[in-house]
Amino acid sequence: MRIAILGTGAMGAGMAQSLVRTGFDVTVWNRTLARSEPLADDGAVVAMDPVAAVADADLVMAMLFDAASTLDVMETVLPHLQQDAIFVQCATVGVDGAAQTASLAARHGVAFLDCPVLGTKAPAEQGKLVMLASGDPALRDRVQPAFDAVGTKTIWVGDEPGMGSKLKLACNAWIASLAAAAGQSLALAKGLGVDQQLVLDAFDGSAANSAYLQMKGSAIIEGSFAPQFSVDGVRKDTGLIADALAATGVSTALIDGVRAVFDAASAAGHGGDDMAAVYFGFAQPG
Repeated sequence: MRIAILGTGAMGAGMAQSLVRTGFDVTVWNRTLARSEPLADDGAVVAMDPVAAVADADLVMAMLFDAASTLDVMETVLPHLQQDAIFVQCATVGVDGAAQTASLAARHGVAFLDCPVLGTKAPAEQGKLVMLASGDPALRDRVQPAFDAVGTKTIWVGDEPGMGSKLKLACNAWIASLAAAAGQSLALAKGLGVDQQLVLDAFDGSAANSAYLQMKGSAIIEGSFAPQFSVDGVRKDTGLIADALAATGVSTALIDGVRAVFDAASAAGHGGDDMAAVYFGFAQPG
């Protein structure tokens, strides 16, 4: 199977590495060539433009930043796909974005699956993402080998395209809230003159503990903010989550607060840092 990856940011690059490692023929493209060129060392073919990337692909996986960039790129490349190629949308594009992408694929007569992924840079590189897929069941067997290469499991959310994106918003609402809560607790500990490590020690072994708390809390304490999932990426997603909550009549009170501290962290210069840098969205004592 020949696979094209459109978008080689932290997630797309990791997915490409996992696919190459599993033995797939992979072609990659990114708007900024310098972000795709290193993948040549891993065995991927680097395309100069997106049309060239998809020319011989059986499967096209788009991992672009948002709905606007996905629609823009796919409007260009969909007319050039092979007749039986499958287009899989993997980014977090929200409810409306998923519907628009599915409509675009249908307009061009291209088989389509909505499949955002759960995980960050390291799981993408390790082939340990969770695939949140939805769409035509007849396509499942054809894409499953590729999904298995980049993920530990695939959850088929429904036959209707867009259901995967809806599940992704629900999951990301939890993840963003956890990161913000960890940042708040450690900022409070610092303000009160308490050793921040003791917060993590107190939770260790308790029902309220989580690997995520320990990982993000340790990153904050160590000042280690190499991006796995950036602050600005979370800001984009919390906007989509707020829209979905409002559309379904569910209160946006929590996500509004979460979004506000991520906005503050970005304004403080941490937009490109890992989401653990939400810590800087809280007023820092001393």
